[in-house]
Amino acid sequence: MLCRACARRGWVLGESMNYAEIKYFDIANGEGVRTSLFVSGCRRGCPNCFNDVAWDFCAGNLFTADVEDKIIASMDHEFIDGLTILGGEPMEPENQAGLVEFVERVRRAYPRESGKTIWCFTGDVLERELLEGGRHHTEFTDRLLDCIDILVDGPYVDALHDISLRFRGSSNQRIIDMPVTLAALRAGETGAAAVRQWQDDPVFTTHTM
Repeated sequence: MLCRACARRGWVLGESMNYAEIKYFDIANGEGVRTSLFVSGCRRGCPNCFNDVAWDFCAGNLFTADVEDKIIASMDHEFIDGLTILGGEPMEPENQAGLVEFVERVRRAYPRESGKTIWCFTGDVLERELLEGGRHHTEFTDRLLDCIDILVDGPYVDALHDISLRFRGSSNQRIIDMPVTLAALRAGETGAAAVRQWQDDPVFTTHTM
């Protein structure tokens, strides 16, 4: 449901998407130096979420073509490693609709051969909620997943919070290599058995030199 202020501005839920923040030169949300887009809107409400200000679908500003252009231009530097999309919840159905053409634009501008990656953080569990039959599987989901290189999935669980984890808040969350996982799914593997997790540098996984 839109708040009254958004309704007065003529914004239509499902036709317009807001973003809460854009961080340029971000080093916290994925490998290397990145541009990070925080979309607005999340119905999950994880206790002690680090970004609860972005739960409101009306938070922040309207995501326009000019904003898309600025993000894509910001990535056109050798030292920028890619785009990260988080929130809020990028996989809310309304946000999938608002993101899909933009993410495909980014992928066309920076194909995998460029070395720039697209990361996405979601509270959804891939095989339970985003694959066909899942509650957040929409007409746009497969297109998004085809563009994403790394999907960090699973809700934040405060009881499983672990400050030693890289790019995750709690130990239930996974860092998934999406191209390899999609290849396994297309080869006939199903469910969690098809999920291939991204392999981090051993320095970060073992905390030893």
